[in-house]
Amino acid sequence: MSIEKKMVDRRTLLRGALAAAAVVPFSSALAACAGSSSDNDDDNNSSGGTKSEDNPFGMADKSTTDAVIFDGGYGTDYVAFAATLMQKNHPGSTVKVSPTTEISQELQPRFVAGDPPDLIDNSGENSIGFSTILDQVEDLSDVLDANNLEGTKIRDTLFGGVEAPGTFDGKLAALNYVMTVYAVWYSASLFEQNGWTPPKTWDEAIDLGAKAKAKGKYLFLWGKEAATYYQTLAIGSAIKQGGDEVRLALENLEADCWSKPAVQAVFEAMGKIVAEGYVKPGGSGTQFTAAQAQWSNNQDALLYPSGSWIENEMKDQTKPDFQMTGFPEMIVDDSSAMPYEALHSAAGEPFMIPSQGKNVPGGKELLRTMLSKEAATNFAKTKLAPTIVKDTVPADGFGSTALVSQSDMLTAAGSDVFTWSFVDLYGTNVDQLVVWNSFLAGKSSVKELTERLQEITDKVREDDSIKKIPVT
Repeated sequence: MSIEKKMVDRRTLLRGALAAAAVVPFSSALAACAGSSSDNDDDNNSSGGTKSEDNPFGMADKSTTDAVIFDGGYGTDYVAFAATLMQKNHPGSTVKVSPTTEISQELQPRFVAGDPPDLIDNSGENSIGFSTILDQVEDLSDVLDANNLEGTKIRDTLFGGVEAPGTFDGKLAALNYVMTVYAVWYSASLFEQNGWTPPKTWDEAIDLGAKAKAKGKYLFLWGKEAATYYQTLAIGSAIKQGGDEVRLALENLEADCWSKPAVQAVFEAMGKIVAEGYVKPGGSGTQFTAAQAQWSNNQDALLYPSGSWIENEMKDQTKPDFQMTGFPEMIVDDSSAMPYEALHSAAGEPFMIPSQGKNVPGGKELLRTMLSKEAATNFAKTKLAPTIVKDTVPADGFGSTALVSQSDMLTAAGSDVFTWSFVDLYGTNVDQLVVWNSFLAGKSSVKELTERLQEITDKVREDDSIKKIPVT
């Protein structure tokens, strides 16, 4: 997957509150799909079922559920797996799972026509802006209040913080299914061979950099398109150190937000790491996957900050027995507002249920089935990524040390899970890439880094053509 595609996928939901996708004509495929649904109006009568323990939303007998799923990095087979399970649990029912990469182009006309699917994975580059359909989708709180297939309330089976990304104006309009963990990654086998331990503070990271240099290695490296991975690391660390004061200042584009003491403490530590020569030179002229291979295959550097997609992305360029493992962002010191175990993590793949769907109960039942232990475990096993459902990754992580560490980090974090949206919401990453490439290359100081990031923030804040979304 290209880095451009990853950036789009990660920011899609966050920018969705502002986006307004254009309405285009039906595609022939979904026009046919809509037509076939209308042929089954009697079967799809959402009010014809009786609620029970096994049918909490009152799905009608022998009804058809229409699901349209974004066909991206995770494919659609995980939804098809849940669909098969649902059909088994409700004999005579039918679940249609249709893949697409053009969510807004294909589905907005169906919303306009009053014929949307019953379940949508509103993901990818062409997702539908939630601001355009917020009043046309179900509040999914009743799904979380229902029992899963194993008899446990779904809300009690999920990781903390998973409702926030899909909640708009107090309404749970989307439930994001996949957990993305942002961490610092390393080779557990290399660390064991050298007696190293992952740093918990930036001072410990600096000490580790000296040890790496003594071994002819670097602490960090980077690629030009991924320089802002270090911004993500810095923001996560600063939020853990300074708490909501830092997060809200950045989210709300405040003047001098990059000058907050916690942010500056992290920048100063990073500046020292650059000045000491602990960052491999040349990153600003290196393609990002090539740089990552220098870490995962050549082991030129000890640490690399990234989202949990890194294992799958580098699976063909990782040294045997690398034992890829992650740990949370470093804190500055023990006075941090949040514990070291606090974790930057955000749920992705937003599933929503249109209120005008012919089988709203069926859409909710399919989502309930996806949130079962069986379906969530299948996803983790086949995609090597955790869903929002806890305790679905075995101790061996299906053979993936990275997956084990993701599960361990999420468990250790508990409710101390956080994220932010301002970078993706206002599209500042492109400008910030230039700033971070310069800083990591040692061509600009901490003062210059701060000033240039603040200039980008101020430009957005002062642009009246850009709608601002207050964050509290």
